[in-house]
Amino acid sequence: MDHAGLTPGLEVRRARSDELAACATLYEQVLRDTFTWAPPGRYQAADFLRAAVEEEVYVAVVAGVIVGLASVHAPQQFLHSLYVADRGRGIGRALLAHVIGRTHGELQLKCQAANTRAQAFYRREGFRSLERGEDGGVAWIRFAYGGELTRRGRGGVSGSGTFPERP
Repeated sequence: MDHAGLTPGLEVRRARSDELAACATLYEQVLRDTFTWAPPGRYQAADFLRAAVEEEVYVAVVAGVIVGLASVHAPQQFLHSLYVADRGRGIGRALLAHVIGRTHGELQLKCQAANTRAQAFYRREGFRSLERGEDGGVAWIRFAYGGELTRRGRGGVSGSGTFPERP
């Protein structure tokens, strides 16, 4: 899929198996650069590769170079990863639009509570916060796009546990 008007030459498509190692490297680098509050070494390329076995992985490519990735656990319409090498160029928005199209307009995700920049991005893109929680000492906010909750205008943070946990 070509996303004209964003980053020139940007293509979003399903990752090929021979691209997963490059995706894992991008995942690790972006997490290290972004999650400065996390202990060094908390996020590893191997984590991405383990999860990718059960997920659909999409890449954003410019001039043959992977500049972003998104991974989705399709059975739960759960966005597990969305990472871009260079923010502010429409790459994350293009990946998100592609994933939402693949999940028929419904998607959920968890965002670390400390990652206020990502929270603002998801809200701008139409996501609503549904609940807060914590896993392994990491506070998170669950967001949803589409579906009955967002169509009815409900939302706001609650402790409802609306969605099942990701495996």
